[in-house]
Amino acid sequence: MIAYFDCFSGISGDMTLGAFTDLGVPVDFIRDEIRKNLIDCFDIKIEKTSVNGISATDVNIVIDENTGHKRDYSYIKNLIEESSLSENVKKNSLEMFKNIAVAESKIHNADINKIHFHEVGSVDSIVDIVGTCLCLENLDIKKVYSSKISTGSGFVKCSHGVIPVPAPATLEILKGVPLIDSGIKGELVTPTGAAIIKTLATSFGGMELTPEKTGYGSGKKRFAERPNLLRIILAKEDRSILHDRVAVIETVIDDMNPEIFGYLIEKLLKKGALDVYYTPVFMKKNRPATKVTVISDENIKKEMIDLILTETTSIGVRYKTMDRSVLEREIVLIETSLGKISFKKIKKPDDSIVLTPEYEECKKLAVDRNIPLKQVYDLLTKETNGLY
Repeated sequence: MIAYFDCFSGISGDMTLGAFTDLGVPVDFIRDEIRKNLIDCFDIKIEKTSVNGISATDVNIVIDENTGHKRDYSYIKNLIEESSLSENVKKNSLEMFKNIAVAESKIHNADINKIHFHEVGSVDSIVDIVGTCLCLENLDIKKVYSSKISTGSGFVKCSHGVIPVPAPATLEILKGVPLIDSGIKGELVTPTGAAIIKTLATSFGGMELTPEKTGYGSGKKRFAERPNLLRIILAKEDRSILHDRVAVIETVIDDMNPEIFGYLIEKLLKKGALDVYYTPVFMKKNRPATKVTVISDENIKKEMIDLILTETTSIGVRYKTMDRSVLEREIVLIETSLGKISFKKIKKPDDSIVLTPEYEECKKLAVDRNIPLKQVYDLLTKETNGLY
């Protein structure tokens, strides 16, 4: 299942939970899982409401006033890691909290593990974040896309005084995420909402799917300009061909030590690039040069650009967003005469299966056994032929 977050009025934790419960996730499921695994000093109340004539769900987290516990990032991290939540729920929850903690520690110039700040430390953020990850699992959502994030403007009062909108921590979390000005005076995106969408969304842009179900989560404020809602749209994924959007970044280099190109590939791939390749080109006056092309998820485009401009002699890059269609694939372990080997299992549109052994494992086998790499490939191909 695919989820598309339509953030035309921003995003917050309670709006996200509201949209998911509107889609049918039982509130008892969210409440019971968090109480069983993490904390029990809260309750979740939901109420059906109407915003500009649109039916939506409003979520309120009711907290026991006698909790009396100071929760910092280190405490919450340990709490989640030691829980019995599923690995996916743990992974996504920890990433969301880390995004907030890193931003808050930078803004307040404090140690990430020791800083006490209300956003991460509050019970409602724990419920919003872990609850959102539980909803993804409940609805079997494998991929999340998002619109560009609509932000408010102006100033708001907080415990530190008057601050600009988007709040500094929110803006820090949303680095690399495309934002649009809604024209609304007020805060539309909270740090929790920013962390949720930054962690989950693989790309930000227009909607390209066939909707199956829609849920609306209500915000607390009301605006004259537009309904204060978060809309989450569910759609089924074509399991043989997957569609997404990627950033394509290019630069041409003619004055760099060629040994650096190999190092650059390693750094880019380790940083999260989907692919990197070089093309020999001729520039003006017939100067030979190398065109560097990097393909990455949109949300790490800035990191890719920064790395290129830091590690090379390039003084500028070009980039664009492109649609991409890829075949469904997964890594499977197969027992062979050479031992357990990882294979890429690729599903074709005609439902046929192609198995490709992982190169690094094949290379290690060839070196360890002192046999040609081609012989390893031939043997593994023969043994797995017709397996699926």
